[in-house]
Amino acid sequence: MSRRHPSGLPDTLLQLPRPLVIGVLNVTPDSFSDGGKHFEVNSAVEHGIALRRDGADIVDVGGESTRPGATLVDVKEELKRVLPVVSALVGAGVNVSIDTMKAEVARECVAAGACLVNDVSGGLADPAMYSTVAGLDVPYVIMHWRGHGAVMNQLAVYDDVVGDVLRELNERLQTAIAGGVDPDCIIMDPGLGFAKEADDNWRLLNHLAEFVDLGYPVLIGASRKRFLGALLADTAGQPRTFAERDAATDAVSAIAAAGGVWGVRVHNVKAAVDAVLVGRACARGRQ
Repeated sequence: MSRRHPSGLPDTLLQLPRPLVIGVLNVTPDSFSDGGKHFEVNSAVEHGIALRRDGADIVDVGGESTRPGATLVDVKEELKRVLPVVSALVGAGVNVSIDTMKAEVARECVAAGACLVNDVSGGLADPAMYSTVAGLDVPYVIMHWRGHGAVMNQLAVYDDVVGDVLRELNERLQTAIAGGVDPDCIIMDPGLGFAKEADDNWRLLNHLAEFVDLGYPVLIGASRKRFLGALLADTAGQPRTFAERDAATDAVSAIAAAGGVWGVRVHNVKAAVDAVLVGRACARGRQ
C-alpha cells in the first residue's frame, strides 16, 4: 500500500512517515463552516500560524467558497483576499497551499511562496490551469468535480458512484498529463461532498483502496461536511452543528490514514494529527 509523496513538495515534508495534515483557512465571508471568521487579513494570518502551531503540515488558503449555492468571485477579488495572507504566512515560515480554481490565482500565489495548488475543479473551471501548473513545479491536487456550487446538488446522479468517480477522475488525470502536468506532481481527491449524496460519500470511503491503488497520492477532505452532520442528527432530524462534527471528522481521518491516503484536509488540526497516527498504527498492525 503505497503512500508516496508528490514531486515538488518542500524537503521538510518529504521526511514525514505519516499522512500529512492540511489545515483549512477560509478567507471568505461565506464558507460553510466558518464563513467570515477569518476574512480580515490579520485574523487570517493569526489563524494560519495557530494551525501550524497545532501541527498542520500545510495551511490551505482559499478565497472563494465552494459550498453548495456559493457565489463565484472574480480573479481580482480572490487575489485581494488571499495574496496578502499567503505572503504573510510564507514569511512566517508556514507551508502554504492555495485552494483555487483559477490559473492566475495559482500562479500569483506560487510566486508568493505557496508550495501546492489545490484545485477542487480538477482543471475543469479554468482551461488555462493545466498549462499554468505545468510550469510551476509544485504538487497539484485534482479533485473529482462536476460543477460549481450553484448546480452541484443537481449533479449528484450516478450509475455506480465508485466506478463513475474513478472513471471521471482518471479522465481528468490523463487530460492534465496530456496538458503538460508532471504525473509525479499530481495528488488526487475523490471529492467527498461535491455532487455527492451522503450514501455516495460512505461508498467512496468504503472503496478507498481502489483510489489508492491508482498509484497517485490521495487527499481526503471530509471535515465538518454535510454527510457527517446528517449522520449525527438528533432524534428530530436536526443535523449536528459544524463545530460538533470534529470527532466524526477525526474518525474519518483515522480510517483514511489506515487506508493509505497521502493526506487529510481538516479544520481541527490538533485532533487530526492524533487521528492519522492512530490510522497509520492500525495499518502497520495489519502488515
